[in-house]
Amino acid sequence: MGVDHPSGANCRLPRSAATTGNDRTGQAAPGIRFAGIGDEAAADLTGQLDALRRLGWNAIELRTVDGVAIADLDDRAFAALADRITAAGLDVVCVDSRIANWSRPVTGRFEDDERELRVLARRCAALGTRYVRVMSYPNAGLDEEDWGRRVLARMTLLVRQAEQHGLVLLHENCSGWAGARADRMLELLDRAGGPALRLLFDIGNGVPYGYDARALLDEIIGHVAHVHVKDARTGPDGHVGYTLPGDGESGVRSCLKALLDHGYTGAWSIEPHTHLRPHEDHDITGSDGVAAFVRYGRHLERLVRQDVLPARTPVAGGGRRHD
Repeated sequence: MGVDHPSGANCRLPRSAATTGNDRTGQAAPGIRFAGIGDEAAADLTGQLDALRRLGWNAIELRTVDGVAIADLDDRAFAALADRITAAGLDVVCVDSRIANWSRPVTGRFEDDERELRVLARRCAALGTRYVRVMSYPNAGLDEEDWGRRVLARMTLLVRQAEQHGLVLLHENCSGWAGARADRMLELLDRAGGPALRLLFDIGNGVPYGYDARALLDEIIGHVAHVHVKDARTGPDGHVGYTLPGDGESGVRSCLKALLDHGYTGAWSIEPHTHLRPHEDHDITGSDGVAAFVRYGRHLERLVRQDVLPARTPVAGGGRRHD
C-alpha cells in the first residue's frame, strides 16, 4: 500500500458530504470533517458510537474500548469492534497508540513499541485507516544529548517499519523529546522522517505544557496531517482546567483559521478532556460523558460556523499550500 500526500491520505469525505458548511454529516468546510476520540465520550463502544450518531458525524478516532488499547484487544473483540464501526457507517480517521507516549520512557523496552506497531498494521488495514498517533518518548534521567540521540534512533526504526506496513505515524505535540518544540519536531521529520511520518497538532496542549500553540503551529503548519481540538485555561491556583472550544487560552479560533488559510484538509477531531484524561487517571465517562461530548461537538460546530469560516482568507488558486 503506497503512502499518499497527508492532506488526503487518510480522511475520505463523508458519504453525503456537502460542499460548504456542516450539514449534519460532519463536514466542517470543504475537505475538512469533524471527528472525535471515542473514549472521551464513553468507555464502551456502544456509548462511543452513540455520541457520534447523536452528533451526526461519521468519523471516529479510536484509542481504547472498555479501557483496553486497540492493540491489546483479543482477536474476537477486535473483529466485533470493526464490524460494529462498519455497520454504524463510520470511518476511522486515526488510531491513537501508546508508541513512545507519556507512559513509555526512552529507556523502556523498545520491543513493546515494535510489537504494538505490528499489531496495529493489521488492525488499521481492517479499519480502513493508515494513521497511527505516536509521541517521542519522555526522558528518564538522561542528559539532553543522549535523550535526543536515542529518540531519533528509535523513531527512525519505527518510521521505516511503518512505511513497510503502509502506515503513517503522526507525531503529537505532547509528551516527549519533540513534544513542545517546533525545532525538534522539524529535526525529527528531517532525520527520522519520510512519507510515513507527519505531525498531529493538538491545539489544547500548549496550556498544560507551557507554550503558545499558535506560535508553534506557524512553524510546523506545512507538516500537519491531523488535528485534535482541545482547549484549556490555567486557574489562579495554577491548575489547568479544560473548557469548551474557544472558551480557554489555547487560541482555538486562531489555530483553526490558520489551518484553513494554509489549505489544510483532513479531520478536526475533538478531545474534550472534560471527562477523560488518561495521563491523569481521570475518568468519569458514561451517560454524562456522552452528553458532554455531544455538547462539546455542537459548540465546535457553532464556533466554526460563526467565527472561523467567516474570517478565513482563501488560499489563492485553491487547494493546499506546499512548503
